[in-house]
Order: sequence, then C-alpha cells, then structure tokens
Amino acid sequence: EVQLVESGGGLVQPGGSLRLSCAASGFTFSSNAMTWLRQAPGKGLEWVSSISSGGTVTNYEDSVKGRFTITRDNAKNTLYLQMNSLKPEDTAVYYCTKGPRSYYTPPQGQGTQVTVSS
Repeated sequence: EVQLVESGGGLVQPGGSLRLSCAASGFTFSSNAMTWLRQAPGKGLEWVSSISSGGTVTNYEDSVKGRFTITRDNAKNTLYLQMNSLKPEDTAVYYCTKGPRSYYTPPQGQGTQVTVSS
C-alpha cells in the first residue's frame, strides 16, 4: 500500500522559511518522479514542483521559482520542499504525491498546513 506522510508545516511570518518532508513507503520510491501540490483555502489543487526519480531534473511553478527548492533522498525514501521568503499567498495545505507534473496521482495523505501570517 502506497503511503505518503507529509510533515514540517506550521505558522511562519512573511519572509520566513520552512522545510517540508514527505516520508514514502509501499512502492519503489527511487523509481518514481515525485510532486508537491498545495491547496489554498477555498481554492483547488495547485501544482507546486516536481522532481525526477534520480533528483537531477526539477520544475517549479512560476510563483515559487527562486524561493522553493525540491530535493529527495532516495536512501531515506523521503522527499523535501525547502521554502524560503514565504509570502501570505503561500498559505495552503501542502501534499506530496507520486508521479511527474503531467500525470501525478491524486494526493492520498493528510497534507501539512503552512500558514504565513504576521
């Protein structure tokens, strides 16, 4: 059974940083591209970033380019999202999921809440 458990969210002031983690199990993590999504209050799911199976290719949504960094540790079956220079509009529940940007699977975990507010 595929399990993806997100963590690392919280309340942070504008300009602050957070590092999200996603612990994966139940599938061959190192063989799969991975994706971060987010859902802001009252809005639909938004693609944030994707990373190739080996970690060499990354893609970002325009509004997070230069502020967010996606990485992975295949030895630990863990995906990360380093978020710097956070803005109030980054407030959302963040989810990790299997697959690349073009065909990721729907989020299955609880997600982790990120709130950016002064």
